[in-house]
Amino acid sequence: MRQTLRTGAAWAALGLAGSAALAPAAMAQEANLVIDGEIEIVTRAPAPEHMEYISEIFSGWEYRSPETQALQMDDFENPGMIGVDNARADFETAMGPDDQSCASCHDSPEALEACARSIPNGTRPRGEVQTLEMQVNECVTERAGAEPWDYTGNRMTEMVALISSVSRGMPVDVAIDGPAQETWEQGKEIYYTRYGQLELACANCHEDNYDNMIRADHLSQGQINGFPTYRLKNGKLNAVHDRFKGCVRDTRAETFAPGSPEFVALELYVASRGNGLSVEGPSVRN
Repeated sequence: MRQTLRTGAAWAALGLAGSAALAPAAMAQEANLVIDGEIEIVTRAPAPEHMEYISEIFSGWEYRSPETQALQMDDFENPGMIGVDNARADFETAMGPDDQSCASCHDSPEALEACARSIPNGTRPRGEVQTLEMQVNECVTERAGAEPWDYTGNRMTEMVALISSVSRGMPVDVAIDGPAQETWEQGKEIYYTRYGQLELACANCHEDNYDNMIRADHLSQGQINGFPTYRLKNGKLNAVHDRFKGCVRDTRAETFAPGSPEFVALELYVASRGNGLSVEGPSVRN
């Protein structure tokens, strides 16, 4: 069931009460996201059929200021690319008792092109839905025999940014049927469930109120095709589960842990809401 707008104290606490709808900055200027003059990014697309209440989807890039948008249009200016460069070095770094590296199996990061467009997915032999972080750690622990990386640690987030970067421009195409369906349904339920003292769901901000202002920020549709994202607010690359954790925390609720089944399910559902947009990580946001 769709969650209706919540008015009164909860919206006032978030700075939403009385907000007027604003046009996304890029839409107003008819701007397009082309990275380094070569990689064309789709930032607007028809909504996937499973979305009942939105007819068109927009990348979060559309809601940023021209100055922030410009950072992402040039890899030299994009601060998130520093993490990508770090991960390229890490890709060649030996791990575990047999000195295995990512390059031992995959030759180069470009060999992983297209991986980011369809993950999370439920096509793994174990039948579970896996995120990129889970697949990286599977390689680290089971193939290299090394200790697992912190799910949202810098090393992991930079490696996911590298894998995303070689998929930029490819359309997001996350499957929601077959082995993934049960997890997708769980993620959808979480998306529409109200949490915390403010009794807010993901949908209340990113479906009911996108295009409005929340304090000094312009609310987007909450698309995650740009993750990992470099946030100017905290000066680092941010993993998607860290962003989920922050959102749940802002409702004044006990949050789920990064890598938890709940956040994996939520990631699958939210990723599927971006089917048709381009992979664009690492993006730049406020």
